[in-house]
Amino acid sequence: MYYYNSWEAECKEPFGAIKVGQTMKVNFKTDKEKVEVKFIIRRDFGKRYEFPMQEVKEGEFKVAVPFDVGKGLYFYYFEILEPSDWGKIKQFYGCSGIGGEGVLYSNENDVKPYQLTVFSKEDLAPDWYRDAVFYQIFPDRFYNGNDDGKISNPKPNSFIYGSNSDTPFYVKYENGDIARWDFFGGNLRGISKKIPYLKELGVTAIYLNPIFSGTSNHRYDTNDYLVIDSMLGDEAEFKVLLDKLHQEGMHLILDGVFSHVGKNSRYFNINGDFGDNEGAAKNPNSPYFDWFKFNDYPYDYKSWWGIKDLPEIDKDNESFRQFIYGEKDSVLAKWNDLGVDGWRLDVADELPDDFIQGIRENLDTYSEKMLIGEIWEDASNKISYGARRNYILGGSLQGCMNYPFRDIIIHFVNNQRSSHDVAYQLMNLRENYPKAIFYNNLNNLGTHDTERILTMVGDENNSLAISMMFVLPGVPCIYYGDEAGLDGGKDPENRKYFPWGDISQEFYNLYQTWSKRRQEEVTLRHGEFSVFFTDKVLGILRYTSDEIFIYVVNSSKEQVNFGEEKITYLQKLSFLHDVNEKLSGLTISGKSSLNLKIKF
Repeated sequence: MYYYNSWEAECKEPFGAIKVGQTMKVNFKTDKEKVEVKFIIRRDFGKRYEFPMQEVKEGEFKVAVPFDVGKGLYFYYFEILEPSDWGKIKQFYGCSGIGGEGVLYSNENDVKPYQLTVFSKEDLAPDWYRDAVFYQIFPDRFYNGNDDGKISNPKPNSFIYGSNSDTPFYVKYENGDIARWDFFGGNLRGISKKIPYLKELGVTAIYLNPIFSGTSNHRYDTNDYLVIDSMLGDEAEFKVLLDKLHQEGMHLILDGVFSHVGKNSRYFNINGDFGDNEGAAKNPNSPYFDWFKFNDYPYDYKSWWGIKDLPEIDKDNESFRQFIYGEKDSVLAKWNDLGVDGWRLDVADELPDDFIQGIRENLDTYSEKMLIGEIWEDASNKISYGARRNYILGGSLQGCMNYPFRDIIIHFVNNQRSSHDVAYQLMNLRENYPKAIFYNNLNNLGTHDTERILTMVGDENNSLAISMMFVLPGVPCIYYGDEAGLDGGKDPENRKYFPWGDISQEFYNLYQTWSKRRQEEVTLRHGEFSVFFTDKVLGILRYTSDEIFIYVVNSSKEQVNFGEEKITYLQKLSFLHDVNEKLSGLTISGKSSLNLKIKF
């Protein structure tokens, strides 16, 4: 028998990711005699290191390794020399593939190593952020606050819906390009007027999809980073919104779209809206010319994912970098000075690491600002464009959009993934992320880029998904209209206008209940995290030194009696006997959840 479990304190300290300069203590166990054990570390895409392990008592080998050579990913496993009648047999012990207890390998090339994330600094978040309940608003689709209901400054050659209940629809040419952009007319004044509604729901912070001048309804095709889109309002109205939010103790973060701009922007200006001599596509001497890469000037140029509406910017260009995050007269300086509380970076994969770090350095000159990145996978080991990314290793992003959690939640409540697999995946993410990042991630069930959660899980599973988003570590974010019962598939169906006259009271009450519970329960905002499972049930533990919040969800249709179920805990914690006693004799109905508390 050989044994190592990366989630147990008696095998590895500290748990999970470690800071540069920390020492990792490892304990490897066996019931074999006269074996030799080495601790093997490979630096990401780099050198292999060997550390002989000392047998401190029979069958127990230890080593302490200082990680003082820099941040990054490291991968480790064990080499074992076991005596036999034919000499020493070399074997290897590594990860099973998802963390926790390992498995034995006979060939080193087959070994799946354990991942160790080494970060340079803790990316702590402002208190307001860690305690927040966020609400994401797609501005055109939320609310028109004009007293007369008219749409402000409609765009030329656009399509305006006849009714707010219309289903969104793209008007396209035969080749698939957009012929006319469609609008409902939501605006900043409308968001200001609905602050009482958001407060009542339990929302304390807003994430706004782009609000800068653009051609489309989504405004990811920025025309001018320094101007509010006229359909949404103007800078004075934006300041009114900010001031009202701050007066109510609420906060706001903006969408930073810095990978590309609109083809009709003042920076590119292919159609001449900004003059016949302005912009890179009209004037090779333009100050913006070097921001872009032309294959055949001016109509053949590099664009984001080949979408010609979105000319891609060279993020290594120093002029562009200074324009976005320089100390004076930059995009960030303007809006930060106006009072925004942070930024969400669109398509962070497309932004170089040092570009993101430049943005972070800008934000760090202010107090209480937050930087979140759009990343769809495990951000600790993401590779994009052939390079490992340093998103969460210190001095970069403070948190990520938690699409991995969304995926886990949907698959679990739909019975497409077992409680065993979900428990292991959750612990694996906790192990891979620096603790501060893990708790700073923005948990979302849906966004403007995904199908609505109601469409993905249906009425029967919706309440389970909602409760999981609020109970898991991270900061919950409600996608506008989910609490009203909006459904919808992929874009544009997921971008319907908010149904102000037809809000589902059932779904609204669910979101409101969990929003307020999060505000009341310290353990849901700051508590430690662990998991357990049975054949049908997933359990989540959030705990402090004062209490334990136990959350159990049964995604099956069968009733579960805990007296008849074997409970598997993925960590040895001192209070598990108390948890067992609390659960003893309880039953949980199919497709339901329950939560319990233990106070010390």
